[in-house]
Amino acid sequence: METAATPRALSTKEADIQMMLAAEVHLGTKSVDFQMQRYVFRRRNDGIYIINLGKTWEKLLMAARVIVAIENPQDIIVQSARPYGQRAVLKFAQYTGAHAIAGRHTPGTFTNQLQTSFSEPRLLILTDPRTDHQPIKEAALGNIPTIAFCDTDSPMRYVDIGIPANNKGKHSIGCLFWLLARMVLQMRNSIPQGHKWDIMVDLFFYREPEESKEQQEEEAPVQEYGDYGTAALGMGDQWSQLPEAQWQADQPAISGAVATGWTPDAVPATGDGWVAAAAPPNQENPAATDAPWE
Repeated sequence: METAATPRALSTKEADIQMMLAAEVHLGTKSVDFQMQRYVFRRRNDGIYIINLGKTWEKLLMAARVIVAIENPQDIIVQSARPYGQRAVLKFAQYTGAHAIAGRHTPGTFTNQLQTSFSEPRLLILTDPRTDHQPIKEAALGNIPTIAFCDTDSPMRYVDIGIPANNKGKHSIGCLFWLLARMVLQMRNSIPQGHKWDIMVDLFFYREPEESKEQQEEEAPVQEYGDYGTAALGMGDQWSQLPEAQWQADQPAISGAVATGWTPDAVPATGDGWVAAAAPPNQENPAATDAPWE
C-alpha cells in the first residue's frame, strides 16, 4: 500500500504532460476560435487561454495511430513554413521515414502534375494552419487527410485532426514533434514498450544561426598562424637556411636597383620571341646601360 512518503513512478502520460508543461505547450493566445473552445481549460487574468494538455496528449495518440496505419512512410509529408518548425520537421522525417518540406510551399505541389515537385501524399502533417494555408487548400482539393498543431486562434477549416497546442514557441513545437515521433516508433515496435527513447528532445528545438555558428567555431581545431603561413608557401625551410652574411651582401645591390627605378618590364623584344633583359644602370658609365646584354 502506497503512503504519502512513498515515491510513485510517473506513468507515461503524466511524464509527457510534465514535459509539455515545461515546454509551455499549454499557453495559448488572447483570442479563441469557436472550434477550439472545447480544448480550452480556462483563461488567465492577463487574458491568455490555457489549453487542456490531457486532450492534447489524446490527440497526439490519435495522430500517431493514423500515421502508423499508412504502410509506406514516404507517402507522408510533414511540412513547416515557419522557421521554428523546420528543424523539428526534418528530425521527425529522419526518424519516422516521412518526407519533409521545410520552407516555403511551392503552389501546385499537390495539384499541378506538370511540376517536377508534384507529389500525391496520403497524409499531410503541418505546424501552423494559418501559415501553411496554401498546402491545406491543395490537400482539400486532392482529398488528402490533414493533421495540424492548432493554437487557440488557429482556423480549423479543412483540418481533419487538430492537435491543440502552442504552435508559436520553438520549445513547444520541438517537444510536440518529439512526442509524436516517439509514439509512432513505439507503435511500430521500433522502441520497446516501457523503454525510454535514446534521442534527446533538444535535437528537435530550433537553433539560432548565431548559436550554431559559435558552436562550430568552438569545436574547430585552432592552428598556429606562424607555422601555417610558412608551410603553406612551401618556403619556410629555404628562407631559414640562407646565411645572414649572404643577406647583408645582397642588400646594397637590391637597394640600388630599387632606388634607380629599374624594372624588368620595360624591355625590348628580340626577333626570336625572347625578351632581352636590360642591364642594371651603371653608376660610373651611364651610356653602357643603353644596349641590352649580349
